Amino acid sequence: MATHGRGMTDTTARGGMAVSGWTLFAAIMMVFGGVMAIFEGISAIAEDDVFVSTRNYTFQWSLTGWGWMHLVLGIVVTLAGIALFSGAMWARFVGIVLAGLSMIANFAWLPWYPFWAIMLIVIDGFVLWALCVGPSRDTRAMT
Repeated sequence: MATHGRGMTDTTARGGMAVSGWTLFAAIMMVFGGVMAIFEGISAIAEDDVFVSTRNYTFQWSLTGWGWMHLVLGIVVTLAGIALFSGAMWARFVGIVLAGLSMIANFAWLPWYPFWAIMLIVIDGFVLWALCVGPSRDTRAMT
């Protein structure tokens, strides 16, 4: 393990981690955000009394429809986050697209559960940022 100028260590010299720090961060946050979206979808499908129905809102889906959308999106985001642990470029691209879709879905979800939706929007924003930093910038920071 080699140590570089700013206290950074190079774990790839001995076959360490296959992904960079930002990609690993994005993968963990995608899995976390996806699991939260799965719980959000399940609770909406179960028609809990947790959610407040809002009248005169632009998106007039039933709560069950929103639940199914969040459940499916949460499963796909979780699977993409798991695939991102491999460090593949296609997983990075899919992660960017899915984080963007998740942000849009949670923005439309704001009237039903604002705190949860804002938290997932923030998580998706961090995922987008971490995936757009790119692996080449992480490599340059380590040298």
